[in-house]
Amino acid sequence: MTAQILYAFFLLKSAIDLGFKKLSGLPLMISFIRSQKIWFQLLTAGVVVGSMLQSTSVLAQKVVENQLSNQASYTYTDSASGREITGISSQVVNTVSGILDPFGRITGCGGEVLTNYTGFSMNLYESDPSDPTGTEIKDLVQLTKTEVPDIPGNALPLGLAPNIENSNPFFLTNGNNGTYNFLLDPTRGQLDPGKTYILLINPPPDSNYDQRRIRLTIRDRQGSIVSYTATSLDGKPLSSTDDRTSMTQTVNIQDAERIGLSFAVVDVNSTICQAEEVQIVKTGDRAVAQPGDTVIYRLSVRNLASSSLNNVVISDTLPLGFNFVPKSVRATVGDSPVKITTSHNNSTISLRAEGLTLPGGGSQDQVLNIAYAAVLTADSVRGSGENSAIINAQRLDNNQSVKDGPAIHRLRIDPGILSDCGTLIGRVFEDKNFDGEQQTGEPGIPNAVVFMDDGNRITTDTKGLFSVANVISGYRTGVLDLTSVPGYNIAPNRKFSERNSQSRLVQLEPGGLARMNFAVTPLSQEGNKK
Repeated sequence: MTAQILYAFFLLKSAIDLGFKKLSGLPLMISFIRSQKIWFQLLTAGVVVGSMLQSTSVLAQKVVENQLSNQASYTYTDSASGREITGISSQVVNTVSGILDPFGRITGCGGEVLTNYTGFSMNLYESDPSDPTGTEIKDLVQLTKTEVPDIPGNALPLGLAPNIENSNPFFLTNGNNGTYNFLLDPTRGQLDPGKTYILLINPPPDSNYDQRRIRLTIRDRQGSIVSYTATSLDGKPLSSTDDRTSMTQTVNIQDAERIGLSFAVVDVNSTICQAEEVQIVKTGDRAVAQPGDTVIYRLSVRNLASSSLNNVVISDTLPLGFNFVPKSVRATVGDSPVKITTSHNNSTISLRAEGLTLPGGGSQDQVLNIAYAAVLTADSVRGSGENSAIINAQRLDNNQSVKDGPAIHRLRIDPGILSDCGTLIGRVFEDKNFDGEQQTGEPGIPNAVVFMDDGNRITTDTKGLFSVANVISGYRTGVLDLTSVPGYNIAPNRKFSERNSQSRLVQLEPGGLARMNFAVTPLSQEGNKK
């Protein structure tokens, strides 16, 4: 699992220093007198540094301390004199020492060490090539097994703590303060351009933390230079100080010590906090209400995150027929009043807690409680009685946004003395002046039949009048059956062209009244209709 790399330097500068500046263009042959050999461990540490707030991806290579010594000889022939000239360059010695592979660490949202890492696991998966979104996992990456300490002759390379066996998945421990690492093997193509991995941070089943996935794609590899792209697969920012969800980095895998000391060099910090960082609950003071009643709504906001929250804003959408009462708003945290700034646009109310910093931890005595009133109008019988509230806030430790909702409350609407049905009235009459309205001397037509869109059949009385109660509100259509008025046809209307039809369309409001008239004329008068 090791490879011998012979480093040689072509030291042309030494020849120039010896006074051969004017020999440009002459054939020059350089041979290597001596080159110190150096061994590199082929396993390349692909360390994906994660956190329940921060997750950093680092690619690095471990090298064994050694010296690199190079010296060159040169020989050329002077074309003028035919003399052969030889020489030896100065010696260059480079020392490679103290380079350590970096490691990752799972931390809290504010970068703090978690109190308990038991049950957390780090999993490195192959990306499913059949998934066009590139977000689904396939199989765990088969990592080369390692050992610490290295036992000669057993074909197992030296590993790296804390993941000394290069296990996948790797389970975090409190003793290592949440640190972890994975070693990728380039001889197995694990650093080839185009390789894609998904790092899965798996919290314990009973934890308040959520699972996190980060996609790592190897873009290019030129010797020791590896470029890759880290992409958040849950839409959350990669960094607690940056709102980017994807970034491309270039890493010198021989420069592991510097990268290990400064994660900012790689700058792939991932933000994963609690699965539920804030909670909103909505209740009402009743389950049933009638138009004219006043309903009191209560909103409770609890901060479940480890950090305090500010910029707390609640958006509450009221159902149809509910009118918000701005002066009714009251808010407290514990026994302390809180100032709430309100605004509303149509049915959406915005409630902003001015200057409030809501402590974290979900304490019962640190809950923001807001109460306000809404008055039901007659239109409420046509609505759903359902309203919803959404909470938006901002963490103080990393300035990331948190939200919860919608919290939904359903109120059953009792129409009371109101009804969601209406009454339909109308008449069928002989229109002598063709204006569509009945005047004195224009008799009604008895026994005329009108068919409604719901199939109901209506018959006029002796005066040509009809009325129907408890008609479902909305747009309703009636059609005059001309066979029920023999000798008559629809009278032309000189004022409203839409009435030159045997059908009528009306809009019936809940509890409302709508009129549907049909004007007819004897067939003998059709020739005089103009």
